[in-house]
Amino acid sequence: MINLLLLATAVTTAIPNGFLLYEQAAAKKDRDPQTTWAVSRGKGAKLVVNPCDKAALGQAGRAAAKTITYTAVPDFSKSEQVVLYATDAAAGQAIQALKTAARKCSTKDYRFSWRAVSLGDEAITVTGQNTHGVGGERAVVARRADALVIYTQAGEWGKPSAADFKRQSADAARMLTKICGLAAC
Repeated sequence: MINLLLLATAVTTAIPNGFLLYEQAAAKKDRDPQTTWAVSRGKGAKLVVNPCDKAALGQAGRAAAKTITYTAVPDFSKSEQVVLYATDAAAGQAIQALKTAARKCSTKDYRFSWRAVSLGDEAITVTGQNTHGVGGERAVVARRADALVIYTQAGEWGKPSAADFKRQSADAARMLTKICGLAAC
């Protein structure tokens, strides 16, 4: 009986195929050797925005995760990640840990910062920027109930501006409209 209950819980917390916004594009055959798509259903996948590059960041209380990453050589990538947590509090703690990491893990050569934005129940933008020229990453991390949705882009960015987050914010807003199909909203 307990095994059936555990199996039922695992089924309800799985992120179904086709749920993420980038899945259709990732499923298409791409013959360009300079571009790749990677899809991971690993619950323990690192957060796609991770200033300290620590595997443990945002892991506590996870129930499921799905990550899609697109890479175009030599200098562009984008990611989509949906992480379901056991509780709203665990999802909130993941955002708080990300804020702390952004504050603590900047170096002389690469700076991180975050800013609160109005999306979902709680959201931030995270900027990573090379301090010696162009290059960096821009991410939107939004929480609705017990779920995080994360959208990133990395490449040759100049000085950070609000416009850098337009695509990620739009994708996060789209996902937040459908996440309650999985999250405990």
